[in-house]
Amino acid sequence: MNTPIRFGVIGAIGRGAGHLRAIEIHRDAKLAALCDLKEEQVTVRAKELGVLAFTSAEEMMDSGEIDAVIVGTPMPLHVPQSIMALERDIHVLAEVPAGVSIEECRDLVLTEKKSKGVFMMAENYCYMRPNVVVKAMAHAGLFGELYFGEGEYTHELKGLNEITKWRRKWQTGINGNTYPTHSLGPVLQWFGNQRVISVSCVGTGHHYRDPRGDQYENEDANFTACRLSGGGLVNLRLDMLSDRPHNCAYYSLQGTDGCYEATRGLGDQPKVWIRSHHSEKSWHPLADFYDEYLPEHWKNPPEEAGKAGHGGGDYWIAQDFIDAILKECSPPIGIHEALDMTLPGLVSQISIQQGSSWVAVPDSRNW
Repeated sequence: MNTPIRFGVIGAIGRGAGHLRAIEIHRDAKLAALCDLKEEQVTVRAKELGVLAFTSAEEMMDSGEIDAVIVGTPMPLHVPQSIMALERDIHVLAEVPAGVSIEECRDLVLTEKKSKGVFMMAENYCYMRPNVVVKAMAHAGLFGELYFGEGEYTHELKGLNEITKWRRKWQTGINGNTYPTHSLGPVLQWFGNQRVISVSCVGTGHHYRDPRGDQYENEDANFTACRLSGGGLVNLRLDMLSDRPHNCAYYSLQGTDGCYEATRGLGDQPKVWIRSHHSEKSWHPLADFYDEYLPEHWKNPPEEAGKAGHGGGDYWIAQDFIDAILKECSPPIGIHEALDMTLPGLVSQISIQQGSSWVAVPDSRNW
């Protein structure tokens, strides 16, 4: 493919706007079009950026003006719009999670198999600096044999439910883990070539109501135990309703020769204990390992990376996606990795309906 790759962004006035900077500053990318239902706002923004404006995703994809699309729309639109693009051999960078039902995830896989387009999920928590370092350390064997991990998304969203109303149905209107990828994604990468094979989900009950007095279908906090293909266990916590300070990115990792815990606030810092480095069982700053285990491109990033969001993470997501297109290779979070992070959450919704029974998670590679 010739460069620059021409990008269109769906949901450009909402979540898609977060990707604009990373595309604008990338040398191999060109922002070509914006799409959003908010016609007046998208027209003004597109004029400011000197690009085309659309209110129909299908019209944008049929325009011949884009080679790749960023799907930054509400959760139930991720699969329909990704399929729409892949059917036209347009490359797709989709927001999280990959889909909202097992059936539509299967449709996405079957469409991707026939398409010439590259599919990648933009799970930005995998690109946070501490998570990148822990991944490198885990793959280097510093933690020994891994057998337990945790991922938490505790982010009170009752007010946002009333602003972005789709959340009231798709995030807090279904019981179980409706938003798993931020919590599971980084931990799953630490465990290497493993996937979740079964889950059991349990909730804490209901203690809050929405402004109309209706009970939220999702229990205040739910916990999903994930059994991995290598025998380990990962525990996910989701809480979007409890009145509490948020802590969207708490993780822990336990192996036979070391452990890791993320921050808990009030001046805390990411910390590790590594048997081969520490004689006493006491915590040490994860930052002590940055020089050796932070990837080189993070140590000396291009100036453009610092201008992107999530501490430069949005830039590296765009970089990995563009590299996969230009090199005709699989992206780090391709179709199956995306579903490895998404399907356990969908199956957790079945588990909690069945009294927290263990339920098998399908492997998208078999579809």
